[in-house]
Amino acid sequence: MKLLVGLGNIGAKYEKTRHNIGFEVIDALAEKYGLDPWKSEKKFFGSIRRGQIGREKILFLKPETYMNLSGKAVSAVTSFYKLRPSDMWVFFDDVDLEFGTIRFREKGSSGGHNGIKSLIQGIGSDQFPRIKIGIANSDREKIPTDRFVLQKFSSEEKKQLPVIIDETIQKFLIHSHVDELS
Repeated sequence: MKLLVGLGNIGAKYEKTRHNIGFEVIDALAEKYGLDPWKSEKKFFGSIRRGQIGREKILFLKPETYMNLSGKAVSAVTSFYKLRPSDMWVFFDDVDLEFGTIRFREKGSSGGHNGIKSLIQGIGSDQFPRIKIGIANSDREKIPTDRFVLQKFSSEEKKQLPVIIDETIQKFLIHSHVDELS
C-alpha cells in the first residue's frame, strides 16, 4: 500500500491558495484514477480517499490539522496501517522554487517548510519521497512568506496550473512506478 499525502490548509478561506497546491495535485491524481470519494475520518485527523492504481492499493490523505500540524494526521495513518516512510509520497508547495518548477526528492530535511517539519517529527524520519511544486513569483520578495503562501494564484498562473499539476502527476508516476503494475 502507498500513502499519498497532499499538504495544505482546510477551509474555503484557503482553497486555491499557493500553500494548497499539494491538495490540488492529489485531487487531480485521485480523479485521474476514479478513486472513491473523499471521506473525513476523525481517527486520521484528515480526509481519506481509497483506491487502486494498477495492482497497488493507494490511500490518499489531506490532513485536516492545518499545514503546521500535518504530522499528526500522517503519523496516525502510518501507525494504523503500519506503513514505512518509504511507502509514503508527499506533495507540497515550495516558496523557494520558481512558479511551476517541480522537484522530486527521495528523502531530506524540511527545507524550512513547516508542514514537512511536522511530518518528519510525526513519523520520526525524513526518509520519504516527496515532490515539491514551486510557487514563487516576482512578488515573493515583497511580501512576508506567511502572507505570500496564503495568496491565491494570479490569473496568468491559474491558466498554467493544469499543466503543472499534470507534469507533477507524471513525475510521480515515473518515480513511483505504480502505473507499471497494471
